[in-house]
Amino acid sequence: MSDHFSGPRALAEPHGDITDVFAFPGPGQPGRLVLAMNVHPTAPQDASFSEALVFRLRVRPVTIAGYGPEASFAVGGDEFCFGFSFAEATSRPSGGRPGQHGSCVLPDGTRVNVTVDEETCTGDGTRIFAGLRSDPFIFDLAAWHKMISTRQVAFADVGVNTTDGRNVLSVVVDIGWAATLGSGPLFAVVGETLVGGKLPVRLERVGRPEIKNITMGMKEFDTVNRDLDVRDLYNAEDAFHLGHGYLGAYRARLNANLAFWDSLDGQTAWPPDEDGTHPLTELLLQDFLIVDASKPYTEQSYFDIEKAILQGRAPASCGGRSLNDNFIDTMYTIWINGGSGPRIHQGVDRAAVPAAQVFPYLAPPTSPPAAAAPDPAGARQVRLTGRDENRAVKEPSA
Repeated sequence: MSDHFSGPRALAEPHGDITDVFAFPGPGQPGRLVLAMNVHPTAPQDASFSEALVFRLRVRPVTIAGYGPEASFAVGGDEFCFGFSFAEATSRPSGGRPGQHGSCVLPDGTRVNVTVDEETCTGDGTRIFAGLRSDPFIFDLAAWHKMISTRQVAFADVGVNTTDGRNVLSVVVDIGWAATLGSGPLFAVVGETLVGGKLPVRLERVGRPEIKNITMGMKEFDTVNRDLDVRDLYNAEDAFHLGHGYLGAYRARLNANLAFWDSLDGQTAWPPDEDGTHPLTELLLQDFLIVDASKPYTEQSYFDIEKAILQGRAPASCGGRSLNDNFIDTMYTIWINGGSGPRIHQGVDRAAVPAAQVFPYLAPPTSPPAAAAPDPAGARQVRLTGRDENRAVKEPSA
């Protein structure tokens, strides 16, 4: 799953579990940049944002620092942050969605009041949304399991989207990037959830999709840290300032798992260097979405900027990640054959209800969610009562 259930802590606290982060130029709107983050996998109809958490989108300007084998980005020191926080939700006498209010603090410190499930527009044209929406992620979980167990790439022509019928909680901002960010046009974007208070604690952070689960989640190929689930450690890191303490563990996991993916077609697209380092490892440790806000919106453009600099050429598309981007196919293809072989298709093209090209972009929630949809974590949620009614814990399935 893109970043769903990405570690033990995410399983224990789904309200802070980021499922996806998106960054893309406004479709048909030159000068606009859209940022979105989804949390709470399999959110029920009465789900609300936790009042104990802060939901944050961080943006920094970047420049290309190297091409080819040295492909990398230089991250600027200026940071632009959009921070959402919420009051406790109130139940409605007639049932249905709970009422909830919150606020979004913009990079200049302006606090904008937000009503959950309603669109907000500020005086400068910034648009803000927070609420329940349909999960746009597409993924055939059973096909992934089969590929791992058989160590062969063999997808059906028509796959099954595991996330059909599921909802998430979303925060979205749509900005005029030149006025709001004051630099660019190349930006690095990271989504975070934090425990609020005077000493915030980072629960999760997401830049590129499927770094923690598909790329780092498997332990069996890592001969250095085979017993260690590195994802909670990785989640706690500042994406723009990785600490040195666990870098060796992250590198070992990426080197091992990327080599596994490269082996699936029986050819080596990514020969390691003399130290056993995979050519993508250092680039992927710069784990943020890279988007060019000046380029036109393109629906299928995930990793385009990284691919271009790996090939030693100037990027031509906006990169980032749109809501309908079938990035899984792109990722499989690059990880397995370096992008030089046939495109690897998981058999699923898009969600049952695709995202729109108008604000707030994400499709309305499925009502009611499909109860029969399989839980990709192999777990079930248990509802609590009282003040913690919106919290959930995970128990192993029978």
